[in-house]
Amino acid sequence: MTKSSFISIIISALIIITCAFSPVIAAEKQISATIDAGKTGEPISNKIYGQFIEHIGGIITNNLWAEMLNDRKFYNAIEPQAQGGARRGFGRFGGRGERWTPVGPAEAVTMDTEDPYVGDHTPLVKLNGDEPRGIRQGKLSVTKGKVYTGRVVLKGDSGARVKVSMIWGTDADVSESNVFNKLNVEYKKYPLEFKAPNDLTNVQFEITGTGSGSFHIGAVSLMPADNLKGFKPEPIAALKQLRSGVYRFPGGNFVSAHEWRYAIGDPDKRPPIMDPVWNYVQQNDVGTDEFMTLCRLLDVEPYITVNSGFGDAWSAAQYVEYCNGDVTTPMGRQRAENGHPEPYNVKLWGIGNEMFGIWQFGAMQQDQYQVKHNRFAKAMKKVDPTITLLASGAMPDHMMGSDLLKMHTGRIFPEYLGKWDWTGGLLMNCLDNIDMLSEHYYAYSNQIFDYEKEDRVPLNDQPFVEWARQCAMFVRAKYEHYQKYLELIPEFKANPKPVSISEWAYIGAWANPQNTVIAYSWALHEMFRHSEVFKMATFTFATSLLSSGPGEIGLNATGKMFKFYRDHFGTIPVEVSGNSPQPKQEFHPGEGMFPKENPGSPTYPLDVVAAFSQDKKIITIAVLNPSETEQQLDLNIKGIELSGKGRHWLLGPDESAPAATPAQGQRRGMMRGGARGMMGMGGPEIIEQEKTLDLVPKTITLDAKSVNIYEFPVK
Repeated sequence: MTKSSFISIIISALIIITCAFSPVIAAEKQISATIDAGKTGEPISNKIYGQFIEHIGGIITNNLWAEMLNDRKFYNAIEPQAQGGARRGFGRFGGRGERWTPVGPAEAVTMDTEDPYVGDHTPLVKLNGDEPRGIRQGKLSVTKGKVYTGRVVLKGDSGARVKVSMIWGTDADVSESNVFNKLNVEYKKYPLEFKAPNDLTNVQFEITGTGSGSFHIGAVSLMPADNLKGFKPEPIAALKQLRSGVYRFPGGNFVSAHEWRYAIGDPDKRPPIMDPVWNYVQQNDVGTDEFMTLCRLLDVEPYITVNSGFGDAWSAAQYVEYCNGDVTTPMGRQRAENGHPEPYNVKLWGIGNEMFGIWQFGAMQQDQYQVKHNRFAKAMKKVDPTITLLASGAMPDHMMGSDLLKMHTGRIFPEYLGKWDWTGGLLMNCLDNIDMLSEHYYAYSNQIFDYEKEDRVPLNDQPFVEWARQCAMFVRAKYEHYQKYLELIPEFKANPKPVSISEWAYIGAWANPQNTVIAYSWALHEMFRHSEVFKMATFTFATSLLSSGPGEIGLNATGKMFKFYRDHFGTIPVEVSGNSPQPKQEFHPGEGMFPKENPGSPTYPLDVVAAFSQDKKIITIAVLNPSETEQQLDLNIKGIELSGKGRHWLLGPDESAPAATPAQGQRRGMMRGGARGMMGMGGPEIIEQEKTLDLVPKTITLDAKSVNIYEFPVK
């Protein structure tokens, strides 16, 4: 994914101009939709509801991982607050921002570079009798009655006495301590345990020593005792409700400079690294084994992307062996030594991320990267021939939207199978080494790219229905590009590869979260409509689906939308026709990011999709009203006979809830992290309403800006 400092260039053309050509919505005739149960499509994969997580700053380590201490392996030197100032990697993208400072004379704490426990240096504390000396970190929050456990890695002289304390208030005597005497001359791990006396938000954590000689602090960790194998139980419980199918990890741009071998084995011995992509210190605590644990906790399939930026094919093959190899293989044996004897059997593997982009570490020309992709694919398949390999593609919509074409050629629209058609080149030269195409898109809210000014400019008068259409527009554009490849490449037509939209989101802000829900619902509808092409999608980011309030973490509006469709919508798509076509797409139709046809069913301004349950005993109909007025729709269901009562679910705003304040909106959005500002969470909360239907209605009435799913049993 693209770097925040480059967002002004990357994907800046993502807003499609339709407002100037959109007809006024008028009820000239009754809108009708026909659901033809005799015409079905390929099953909708549960992986369409997938999610993406990436080590951008603290997105994973702060929002999902339970570690409470910052810089627990001491990437930064220990310095007084006044002298130390801002440290590298602190406070960006949701980082905790708190750092270690000396207790006692500053000169008593130095960084030992000759005998570090991990990384480049380790704190060395020189003692002086009864005067406490060591290090401190503040501003920790605790909950009354909760137990906090952890460990500290120490070594020191026999005369050293070390005390690890949590100071509950301003008085140092109001504290709880773990005391360790007679330290070893070699590093040893010592357990920690504390119990909070009250709900507190400014707790200090101290490691101090008295006595003679000195001691080293190799690493330290502190977590709530109720953590789930290192993860916070609250966000895990919230995300598990989504039944997302698949999670993509570890990037994103992050992967192109990531060394996966630094993030396996003993967590305390994994070196802290300054991630050069996002300029943030990563502790490497959440690596491959932890990601696999997360996938088990969430009951989702892992999708791992390998580093084809600064990485190499041999390392990628070793990565596959580490995950999938038997214990008799070198990397499988290492996995077993790390506590995981059974192979993970990861099937989904992405080769690189946006390798066409100049923002990407290790990016290269298309013809060079094709060679690299093939080398990676062959090396990885040699280790495990059963894996599914995803190629890092970019269809003309993405090549145009990223502005790379204009930058290099002065042209706006790429030529199919030309030098700047990245996906076309991969299909022409790497087809035998591709199992699935990985594509990305990001739409920007209320903006348009002015090619004369070469900059984004505001778009403030766009009708809401067209604002809501933007994400679905990109799905439709990719579908049309896919059809063009089938036409132009006979080998691809003979051996088509499905598509994963491995990153997607709407960037910007709109006050009411219901608006965001409608935009994302429309994008899902367009994927459902073309289930033969789109077999997977991983949304940016899983953490952006979480909201945070006082003492609780739950699903925000977008998270509830994913759950809404996953819980209630079917899996076998059914054809929908209608009597009200969508308006024509008249801005450069069929070029770059502009599809020939607008997305949506022929039920304008509504969008309708339908699907059977897997056993075909239930038919579900999702109706989206992206207009700002109430609409009516005649429903005609043919080819089946319905029986019994139906149900209607509505996802809409909770009008009884007070509107969010700016501070609440910020808090709700805090879980998103990262450089991309996902849709704002201001406005009323979203709730799901359910009604029982005694009869199949001939005409349904749809609230303005509403998301609806109807369910009817089949005889």
